[in-house]
Amino acid sequence: MNMQALMQQAQKMQKEITKKKEELDKKEFTGKSELVEVIMLGSRKLVSVNFKNKDSIDVDDLEVLQDMIVIAVNDALAQIQKESDSMLGAYGNQFGGLF
Repeated sequence: MNMQALMQQAQKMQKEITKKKEELDKKEFTGKSELVEVIMLGSRKLVSVNFKNKDSIDVDDLEVLQDMIVIAVNDALAQIQKESDSMLGAYGNQFGGLF
């Protein structure tokens, strides 16, 4: 394989990776816990925090609510990572995890 063909193949792969990354960045992921639901973008930007069963939330239970937010955010981040691995993992394997 000559160098020019190799460079063309690398450029094509780079465009594919960029396209997949852009798709992932725009996709919404919903993380859930018992009292909280969060929506995050694949770019890991937090879009919204929604409280479920607002009537059952007591101001004295703020520590529990904080824990529920952490659980929901981590749930969404785990989904983003799984999707990222699924979409871009094939490219990373070709370059020894470079991407």
